[in-house]
Amino acid sequence: MSTSVLRTADAWWVLTSEGAARVTTNAVTTGELLADRDALATASTSGEVVPLEGLVLLSPVTSPCRVVAQMTNFASHAKDSGMDPDTIPLTFFRKSSGSISGPFDDVVKPAHVRLLDYEVEIGLVMGGETPVGATVTDIADHVAGLVVTNDISARDLQLPKTQFYEAKSYPTFTPVGPRLVLLDADELKRFPDLRLKLSVNGESRQSMTVADMIHPPLEALRALTRFQRLEAGDLLLTGTPIGTALSAPPKPVEVIGTLLPPSVKWKLFFGRQAKNPRYLKDGDVIEATVATDDGAIDLGVQRTVVRDAR
Repeated sequence: MSTSVLRTADAWWVLTSEGAARVTTNAVTTGELLADRDALATASTSGEVVPLEGLVLLSPVTSPCRVVAQMTNFASHAKDSGMDPDTIPLTFFRKSSGSISGPFDDVVKPAHVRLLDYEVEIGLVMGGETPVGATVTDIADHVAGLVVTNDISARDLQLPKTQFYEAKSYPTFTPVGPRLVLLDADELKRFPDLRLKLSVNGESRQSMTVADMIHPPLEALRALTRFQRLEAGDLLLTGTPIGTALSAPPKPVEVIGTLLPPSVKWKLFFGRQAKNPRYLKDGDVIEATVATDDGAIDLGVQRTVVRDAR
């Protein structure tokens, strides 16, 4: 049976039918909390219970930690980007854990960023140490739980530089939560049933189940652990479906672009993108959810507001 973990500035909590039960633990980091399974197991029956509405929730994934993300990993997103899903390799990039923010914190748009985009993703939270070269046969042996994440991206920085780290690592560019939902092995088998949804100002932008995923978690972990050590509390983002503001230009425009000098090509591309109203702007309200359609697994509702840097 799943356990939903919440975090505030001064405590960890477990979600119950009556509210939030305080976890009696000295854990400071997510990794330390996951090691204190006895405290998590007894919190719902012995901990102080308070109304959920009175809590100011932080990201249930603490920083510093490793934040690794899969690149294009949904067939619908690949097609929308002008790529063939059957040819998409399994690749990763890193984000700074300094980009992690709470599930209701503002997303701060830097003054020099023009094209700010969203990507709802499922975050896998590691449950223990997985050394380089580890044999990965079952994700339940390595993944403790799941969180809603939003991979905020500055497209006008990402694309010309052909690297993702800066464009996706500014503070508040990885909202996480509200819940870290710890799942057992049987519940993790329902991973393909999860639906990712994101709306901006009440308008649906993304809605797709994991069945559209190209490289599932087991395959991703096997590839990642060939070269990357993982520890409890580390975070792996697993890709986003169709519906982001960025999409591929029409084929004739794309072909013409290949004939132009890079400076001219990018000037024309970003001039066209600047007219796209789907990019995030000051005051936009983003809501992101991940859940099975029957509600049996629900990672909660993340609600953030975009604010221009002051």
